[in-house]
Amino acid sequence: MTIWVDADACPVVVREILFRAARRTGEPLVLVANQSIATPSVPNISMLQVPQGYDAADDEIARRVVAGDLVITQDIPLAKEVIDKDALALSPRGELFTRANIVARLNMRDFLETMRSSGVHTGGPSALSQSDKQAFAKQLDKWLAKR
Repeated sequence: MTIWVDADACPVVVREILFRAARRTGEPLVLVANQSIATPSVPNISMLQVPQGYDAADDEIARRVVAGDLVITQDIPLAKEVIDKDALALSPRGELFTRANIVARLNMRDFLETMRSSGVHTGGPSALSQSDKQAFAKQLDKWLAKR
């Protein structure tokens, strides 16, 4: 099983948590982005650079993910594709996307996107908090423990 990271928008602190976990467990960790991202020189950690383009990293992850893999992403449509392939999707804030919550998350995303395109300022996400980091690390540890 592999941990895939939608790395273009993944916070550095979350990548560091992932690097430590991959070193500790030996789980394969692949960062996918359209720009080069430095990774530790560890055999099970790699960086896959994709061409520039809208959703290029998401599309590459969706092509490669298999059942049982874990994908770290904030992208709701990618999370839906991952779940449809019987893999797990986890946000950098520690929210586990599931079959039970992904449709509601997609609907909210689409609603907010419609609002923004109508000129309504919806604001962005808040900064990653300490509790977000802890929630992420806890969910990651749960997945790793099941391995």
